[in-house]
Amino acid sequence: MNWLAPDSKFMRAWGNLVDGVLINLLMLITSIPVVTIGAALAAGQDAGRKALEGEGKGVAVNYCKAFKSNFTKATVLWLPFLVMLIGLAYSWVVLQITPLLIPKFALSILWIIGFEWVFALQARFENTVGGTLKNAFIFGISHIIATLILVSIDAIFVALLIASWFYMPGGLFLLVVLGYGSMLMIHVPITERVFKPYLR
Repeated sequence: MNWLAPDSKFMRAWGNLVDGVLINLLMLITSIPVVTIGAALAAGQDAGRKALEGEGKGVAVNYCKAFKSNFTKATVLWLPFLVMLIGLAYSWVVLQITPLLIPKFALSILWIIGFEWVFALQARFENTVGGTLKNAFIFGISHIIATLILVSIDAIFVALLIASWFYMPGGLFLLVVLGYGSMLMIHVPITERVFKPYLR
């Protein structure tokens, strides 16, 4: 019964899953106003890292502290991403103009690269809003393998959501509960490995 020991790989994985679900629920609640999604993403990154490293006083406390400390900068960082997301969605759905395909693809790729890194950087480093935004694209492009892994994780999750919606609605609730908070628990080891040389 070693797999039930508190320090076994199974129990650590189970604990990480539970922490991911709790982070996801907190992110869902704090993202309701929409403009607070950036702060929720930064807080989720921070709470996920501390949960994996065993830091702080618990997931909920860590999340609330990170949400408060990152609120202003993360919100300012999120707003241009939100505006650009709305614009891109409109262009893909409504503006079906062939000459616009290349700009739409280019801007969509830039949006994804920035999104994958900007809130992880905000949660981990003290910097200006402009500095964090600039570094998101620098990290995203210079560490392209890590970026592709992060994008693949998110793409698989989105694909599962879409597949559940159309083919297995019963599984949709489970995916929503697991949510992006659980995905961040997978993101964190990847981003931390990239950040390690810059934390010394």
